[in-house]
Amino acid sequence: MPTDRPEPAITAFMLVKTTPEWLAMTVADRVEAFTTQVVPVIEARTRGVRSRFYDTEFYSARVTDIWVWEADDHDAYQLLIDALRETPFWDRYFDVVDLLVGVENGYARNYGVDAVTTITT
Repeated sequence: MPTDRPEPAITAFMLVKTTPEWLAMTVADRVEAFTTQVVPVIEARTRGVRSRFYDTEFYSARVTDIWVWEADDHDAYQLLIDALRETPFWDRYFDVVDLLVGVENGYARNYGVDAVTTITT
């Protein structure tokens, strides 16, 4: 499926676990906290990053959410992490369990071969 977005240089899978402080908040308070305390810092400090959220608390006790970040380059990713660490997101509302950073189909680019993928319809 073609997109108008450039292929990200790196993709980061941020595995997090909610904290009791976050869970004690109402849903409205969580949305308010995220939109006023976290998003403005990210927008002010970074460029070239996009995110998606996945809920995993239904299937995992160790990780409650996965935040997938796509960054245009390593500098953009590093600025993102610095920005997040200056917000209550990091170690107050969520414990960062692990960061898995990779390059999609890096092997194909490195070896000059076509990426092996599956597409089903």
